[in-house]
Amino acid sequence: MVLRERPEWQFFAVLPKADPVLAVVWWLLLLVRGALPAVFAIAMGWLVGAVQHHNELTGPLVLMGTTFVLLQVLTPVHQAVSANLGSLVAAWLNDELTRACVQPPGIGHLEDPSLAEDLTVAREFDRGQTGPPMYMNVDFTASSLVEMVGGIAAAVVLFGFSWWAPVVLVVAWSATHWLLRESGVWRDRNTPEVRSAQRHADYAYQLAVEPAAAKELRLFGLAGWAVERFTERRRRLFELQYTATRLRERPMIWSLLIVVVANGVVFWALGSAAVGGDLGLDRLVVFAQVAVGVSSIAFGGLNWVLDGAAAPVVAVRKLKPAMAPAGALPGGSRSVSQGPVGIRLRDLSFSYPRSSRAVFDGLELEIPAGSSLAVVGQNGAGKTTLAKLLCRFYDPSSGAIEIDGSDLRDLDVDGYRTRVAAVFQDFLRLELSLRDNVAPGGAPEADILAALADAGASDLASLDTRLATGYEGGTDLSGGQWQRVALARALCAVRQGAGLVLLDEPTAQLDVRGEAAIFDRILTATRGVTTILVSHRFSTVRHVDRICVLEHGRVIELGSHDELMALGGRYRTMFDLQAQRFAAEVDEEGMSYDTL
Repeated sequence: MVLRERPEWQFFAVLPKADPVLAVVWWLLLLVRGALPAVFAIAMGWLVGAVQHHNELTGPLVLMGTTFVLLQVLTPVHQAVSANLGSLVAAWLNDELTRACVQPPGIGHLEDPSLAEDLTVAREFDRGQTGPPMYMNVDFTASSLVEMVGGIAAAVVLFGFSWWAPVVLVVAWSATHWLLRESGVWRDRNTPEVRSAQRHADYAYQLAVEPAAAKELRLFGLAGWAVERFTERRRRLFELQYTATRLRERPMIWSLLIVVVANGVVFWALGSAAVGGDLGLDRLVVFAQVAVGVSSIAFGGLNWVLDGAAAPVVAVRKLKPAMAPAGALPGGSRSVSQGPVGIRLRDLSFSYPRSSRAVFDGLELEIPAGSSLAVVGQNGAGKTTLAKLLCRFYDPSSGAIEIDGSDLRDLDVDGYRTRVAAVFQDFLRLELSLRDNVAPGGAPEADILAALADAGASDLASLDTRLATGYEGGTDLSGGQWQRVALARALCAVRQGAGLVLLDEPTAQLDVRGEAAIFDRILTATRGVTTILVSHRFSTVRHVDRICVLEHGRVIELGSHDELMALGGRYRTMFDLQAQRFAAEVDEEGMSYDTL
């Protein structure tokens, strides 16, 4: 493996990118701290010699005192620098991940299963689930490197005794890295099985601690199950990690044998030289201390720390080049004309990346500019996928989507999207003011208020109220209220010039009567704009100009509500099945069900 491709190198290469000045300070403190134990050993020998020969003690005492104070003071300073540098590294990695996720114009990179594992590691690394947070990793790395530098400094001083002694000890202690690292089988810590176990453990953890699942966990008595599932998955993860990193018996025996023999030889030589009068007490004190200090280069904490610290760095650096092509869309330069958008789907075929199932296979459909179309069909028929393609989050596998006669791929994607407004099932809920939720890009207040009125959301809150309870003066909304805000966002975009409105189950969280009333308002507000509605509720779709029934990637029926009812085909069957649920004339409150 090329040095620059090694995980450890990638980790260290990120430090100056996070903050070059702090990285230099971090390395300088690390080198000074690593050298101080050897300096202290020299000062100790100098003091012993001074006492032995009745020399002046001021020099050695000052050196010892200064070294001791620096050892005590520089440690917390280095820890503080490490914590700050670690936080900056985490911020840099998060910035890189954010850019890698957001910059591609498509969304294929976010839904690509081959990138899911790296994305999980990169996204979760600083939450303490996949390992210690980065600020702790940098501090642990610093402490381990200080020991490594201390061992090297001790070996350098030991050359004063003999050239072969430090070589023997360095080789012996370095051998533990090869023996024990091999026994650890480090590559097994990054296998798909380990990563899958991590993802399952994280999912179970999120179930237990996130508020979204809290109600149903308690209602259905799943609280104990969630805890058990989490502990089981975490236990499995720890078992896999232990198996990957445990120290096996034979390498341990070889390591012990090598270091015992090497240290025995060196200390026997030191003792012999002292007994024979070739080595004074002062030098013996120095060389004995540094001989012990060489052991700091042995296999230890650095190996374990770098494994965890480098994993998110490697994941982020892998994702950045991988995500760009996965989410790339060929750039066009043609501008989109103003006014309603005319659409034609010509022999359209599409499959999601790394999937063999064709969502569409030769789909043909024409939507005149300014008309409204409802798309219905069974789950998995491709209704939401059609909305993604029309937003150009993906490109067709074959065939074409034509916008006003031009291939969508020839249009400037950013310019085209300014002409599109959409409400998806998983619509955006921003912890911002109502104003910013309706018009994230800004809009005149009159347009925002009009859009809220059209969406039946005039009385939700003042425009400057933050829609989150975690802030002073903030408020939360029900699911249906949030859906009205999402509708208002799309309707405000229409007032700003959008010519195509895509509504993917836009009223799923509203009651039936409220849905019918709101959708009438939506059709009025989008009159003259091309509107495409995806919905399972036939009380809504009957109001549009035409209805398209999708099945097996093709259009099997197309026409108005009355035409399709008269046809007596698939649409009529689905409509009659749903209508049976509303056969009663009034509900328990005496309100009419007159919505179909």
